[in-house]
Amino acid sequence: MRKTSVSIMYDDEKLNAVKLYMSQRDLDFKEELEKSVDSLYAKYVPANVREFIDMKGSQVKPPKPKKPKIESEEKT
Repeated sequence: MRKTSVSIMYDDEKLNAVKLYMSQRDLDFKEELEKSVDSLYAKYVPANVREFIDMKGSQVKPPKPKKPKIESEEKT
């Protein structure tokens, strides 16, 4: 599934503090933030929609057909 970036504004001192204390517990800020967003997704997106998105994401896209090479004709 394709990933996208999310950007929010947050108090700089608070952000630095949470990163500092998380690192002391060997926790990764980005991983924990992703877990939080996953929790919001599970809470607010209906189950049937989540199932549809999962099915859609697990489908293997067929490879694009290759264009045949055009061989130059030899002059005789």
